[in-house]
Amino acid sequence: MELQTLKPIIEALLSSADGPLTVNHLYDLFTGDLDQPGKDDIRKVLHELVDEYQGKGMQIKQVASGFRLQVNPEYSTWITRLFQQKPPRYSRALLETLALIAYRQPVTRGEIEAIRGVSVSSNIIKTLQEREWVKTLGHKDVPGRPSLYGTTNEFLDYFNLKSLNELPTLSELKDLDQFHPELALNDDDIAVTADEPAADKEGDTETAQQQPDGIDQAAS
Repeated sequence: MELQTLKPIIEALLSSADGPLTVNHLYDLFTGDLDQPGKDDIRKVLHELVDEYQGKGMQIKQVASGFRLQVNPEYSTWITRLFQQKPPRYSRALLETLALIAYRQPVTRGEIEAIRGVSVSSNIIKTLQEREWVKTLGHKDVPGRPSLYGTTNEFLDYFNLKSLNELPTLSELKDLDQFHPELALNDDDIAVTADEPAADKEGDTETAQQQPDGIDQAAS
């Protein structure tokens, strides 16, 4: 199949899909066609479309789970007005917990509490798991075997990231409103305040660093 014929088909598929599409998924959609395109042709068309949508109201973005057609974040203010619904706002405690999981994963609840200096509410962990931003990666081999938490592909997809390597640096975290409008923080929000004293957990004070996976493969 010629690329100029393939391009509008892939564009139509991206605009109709309810989630990101990988190269493999797109390839499978052409199974049975006499002129089934190769995966290299699909990749080439996808990257051409990414370039062609630059500076437009819509954009084609590669995230952890594949490619998707989405509204350009520059215009999120007006899209929000269209639906007359304010984006959800999250508490400082939830955002701090999410940030610590993202940057220190795999990490236990006790390690998060040791860094923040306050207890982590079970509701915060539950909310992050219900949003499918955080999952249990396993259990730490210490007394009590506490759960180890890490972020998910859904977390990366939601925040327009291909990998954890694209996370802003810690010094940029106070500009989260630029990273994502729903996570806007005030200067006062950056400082940790003591809500409750953190509970001491024996053998639960070490931190570990997870090496981010190569996400380009996930979108192949």
